[in-house]
Amino acid sequence: MSVARQAEVAVPRPAVWPAALAVLGLGLAALGILFRAEVAAAVSTWDRSSAYGHCWLVLPIAAWLAWTRRARLAELAPEPLPLAAPLALVGAAAWLVMERLGVMEGRQFAALGLVWVLVLAVLGRRVVQAMAAPLAYLVFLVPFGEFATPWLQQATLEMILLGLDIAGIPYHSDGLFIEIPAGTFLVAEACAGLRFLIASLAFGALYAIVMFRSPWRRLLVLALAVVVPLVANGIRALAIVLLGHYLGSAEAAAADHVIYGWVFFSVVMLLLILMGLPFRQEPAVDTPTSSAPPRPAAPRALAAAGVATIVFAAAGSLCAAVLDAGAAPPRREAARLIAPAGCEERGLALSCDGTSFRATLIRFAPQANWSAVAAARREAAGTDDEALIFEVVTPEIRWTVRQASGSPDQGAVAVAGWLGGAPAGDGLRTRADHAWRRFAGGNGAPVLAVVEMTLSGGTRGERDRRVLRAVLMAQDSLAREAAELSRR
Repeated sequence: MSVARQAEVAVPRPAVWPAALAVLGLGLAALGILFRAEVAAAVSTWDRSSAYGHCWLVLPIAAWLAWTRRARLAELAPEPLPLAAPLALVGAAAWLVMERLGVMEGRQFAALGLVWVLVLAVLGRRVVQAMAAPLAYLVFLVPFGEFATPWLQQATLEMILLGLDIAGIPYHSDGLFIEIPAGTFLVAEACAGLRFLIASLAFGALYAIVMFRSPWRRLLVLALAVVVPLVANGIRALAIVLLGHYLGSAEAAAADHVIYGWVFFSVVMLLLILMGLPFRQEPAVDTPTSSAPPRPAAPRALAAAGVATIVFAAAGSLCAAVLDAGAAPPRREAARLIAPAGCEERGLALSCDGTSFRATLIRFAPQANWSAVAAARREAAGTDDEALIFEVVTPEIRWTVRQASGSPDQGAVAVAGWLGGAPAGDGLRTRADHAWRRFAGGNGAPVLAVVEMTLSGGTRGERDRRVLRAVLMAQDSLAREAAELSRR
């Protein structure tokens, strides 16, 4: 045996952990720099969205879970697996696909997967098995679930209408709007229950890890953590509408409904906790995961595992940089609006009895990444998860309208998109179509039309929506212009 090899084997176990943790720390820092856009997007979402405020607690909870399992590491030492580093290529490929599709949540999940690969490559399989629960809980760092908001809104709407039918209260439903004799209600994003669902799922996962050992009991808890908040949110929304009916005022019933919703949700969670306590299982006694003695970690193996993982993880970013080289920035230009009855043209803009409208066309280069298109949509429409959102469908296009909550003087913003001459939404099918066009060299560039409505004198409710609908319905020429631009 060579002198160098003898030195590596002779490294005492207490000295192995500091070296392994140092390599792991440097690797995590490198991944943080490499995927800084994903980290920044996640932190921004935690900060601005009440649906993901609990994400700030995920790292402390995961650290606590790891601390409670520290005895499992007593008989273990890092056993680096450099051969696991190529798994980072899978994560890099997944990241590249999500980056081409413009799916930030997918990019964040891929980055988290690369963190897991780094831990496996540097610390080894047995350490990962011992710390499986805290590592798995890190999944809640990703602010996922916004894609389900339209479905949750529709499910909440159906539960409200069912309740009104049972109660015998007359109503008229127009999209997400519900009109009863006491007033009009809108099932907004804040009413969809996403914030309750995500918080319940994060808490349910923690409750299942701490209170149960059986996989089936843990799965049952997670299932209840999904079903119960969905049903409870429908009951909450129905209660608000019924309260408005009996009070005779929709505005009075909807006041502070989000706060009341959290109180209601907290009561429901407390009842679930109490129901689960009789079925809790005593925690398992921590024992070594294997009777085989740990192999001392060679410093060169630790370094090789960390460096190789980072190199493979960077492959996706390098490919994206090559693909995006030379892509022109989007072009923005003011567009002319056609005045419907009751409105008058003022240059390219419109004035409708104190309400003004202006339009902008945003044209992207054919090789532009859809991430830029999605970012432009968010910038134009805003990201307030308590905004009022509804659709206006014309013969030419489907407009998505968003009005920020608590700011009626800001009016509303309507956004529509085109790709290759056809109307295009922001869903996965459109993103895949654009990615394929870029790959196959086909024609077509993404185009967005943004119509901004500015109020003077505050909102006037349904009247403003009628005016906005009339303006959007009259913009066939704008739709044709945008469609033609998207063919080039």
